[in-house]
Amino acid sequence: MSVLDKLRSQKLLSLSLLLCTLAIGIVIGTLVNTGVRAAKDQVAAKDATPLVIPPVTKAPPNQFVELARRMEPTVVNISTEYAPATAKGGSRRGAPQDEDPGEEEDNAQDLFRRFFRNGPGGENAPPRAFRRSATGSGFLVDPNGYILTNLHVVEKADQIRVRMPNDSTEYRAKLIGSDEETDLAVLKVDAGRPLVPAKIGNSDAVQVGDWAVAIGSPFGLEATVTAGIVSATGRDIDGARAFQRFIQTDAAINPGNSGGPLLNINGEVIGINTAIATATGGYQGVGFALPVNTAVQVYNSVIRSGRMSRGSIGITFRKYGDEVLKALGLKEGVIVETVNRGGPAEKAGLKPDDVIVAINGKSVKNGDDLVTRISATPIGDQVTVVVDRGGKRIETKVTIADRDEQRQLSSGIPRTDRSEPSEKPEAVTSAKFGVRIRPTSESERTAADLEKGGVVVTTVDEGSFADDIGLQVRDIIVSINRQSISNIEEVRSMQARLKGGDAVAFRIMRPAPVPVQRQGQTSSSYLGTYIAGTLPNN
Repeated sequence: MSVLDKLRSQKLLSLSLLLCTLAIGIVIGTLVNTGVRAAKDQVAAKDATPLVIPPVTKAPPNQFVELARRMEPTVVNISTEYAPATAKGGSRRGAPQDEDPGEEEDNAQDLFRRFFRNGPGGENAPPRAFRRSATGSGFLVDPNGYILTNLHVVEKADQIRVRMPNDSTEYRAKLIGSDEETDLAVLKVDAGRPLVPAKIGNSDAVQVGDWAVAIGSPFGLEATVTAGIVSATGRDIDGARAFQRFIQTDAAINPGNSGGPLLNINGEVIGINTAIATATGGYQGVGFALPVNTAVQVYNSVIRSGRMSRGSIGITFRKYGDEVLKALGLKEGVIVETVNRGGPAEKAGLKPDDVIVAINGKSVKNGDDLVTRISATPIGDQVTVVVDRGGKRIETKVTIADRDEQRQLSSGIPRTDRSEPSEKPEAVTSAKFGVRIRPTSESERTAADLEKGGVVVTTVDEGSFADDIGLQVRDIIVSINRQSISNIEEVRSMQARLKGGDAVAFRIMRPAPVPVQRQGQTSSSYLGTYIAGTLPNN
């Protein structure tokens, strides 16, 4: 190829590349220009109709809206401050309150103490107490500034502050009184003006399926309103105290809601939000409110005397299953375990193992029923008590005493001496029950405060009737179906009369984990109880 031909080829190649580049540029420019025009065309939507915000009009009646508006001035936010109790070399921890940072601040305080060698003052300087805060809810019940809330919201507090909705003022609150057994507290603020109290309802009228509305300050978010239904009433939950039987609801209750009201659809308070069941620490659809009727009783007592006063007849009892009552020939009632010496029950002639079946002509269903009715009776009043004693009905008058005083009489005190059984005669088999038994020794009768009789369980056959109902080695059987047991022959006689399907109740004395001595009563290393079951047919 000549030089001329090479030059021609190079020019042709360069021209071709130039033309291709130009063509590509034209195509890209066209596409970009088309996209811009399309975008401009979309913005200029000439055929679209502008939206119009309608004027404010009165909405159809809505009970939830009216309820929230009516309750707005009555529900308050409660904030507390307290210095955690400290011990030498560390801090003492308790259960966190609502919105309490808890362990995180403890860790920070420990780190601060280690770094500054016991505090900002240098080595050996006293540690500075880091103050903590917690929040909860409450509601006004009196125009003069009285507030109901949960005791656990304020029980640690050095300072209590209350804030009203739509009011930036923080009012210092005073604790008027409280009741640990219901976890309730009464506060008072001086706002300098009449306040708007909540309307109190009747929690006895609450039914499963009723609307339920909770108002409070979950996580510090004031005046939060949630709604659900009543899921259950009279709910007894783990950890509940003596006078706590809850209304269960699925209205959202979270930390910070404690002490706030649970309302019916009419805006009446039916409960005080107290607890939740949760695996996460937050709402999972199961919340609990203390019935307002219980709260009213506590409130009225606290404003009169500064504390909750309850009645008592001076006995103790234990909860038993239906099998025990069935074996005693009864469907319901409360079995008396101990009677305080010098107390109202003893003066009226009541004895251990009596079964209280009625008060003032109305049957007693169980221990909760007994406690509720006796505690609500004014101190000094008399009640008519009917007991079943060995199958016979006995009626007596009992004067109501102060519950706190009677509880002190029945409180246990550690005892240092303990009699150990020394006599151990040969055991005899009790085949139908599945135990081996022997007579009691004198030392055992002394330790159990028995004048005579009783037999000691020495062996319990695995899988037997006795094993199934919970009889244990060293139990002393003192009666079977209310028939006193003085010796082994009486056990055999009782067995001969029993057949499969019969209910059997053993009254036993069981060695106490810690020997106790009750004030006003004989000391004992044993505690009495009933164990019952139904004999198998084979």
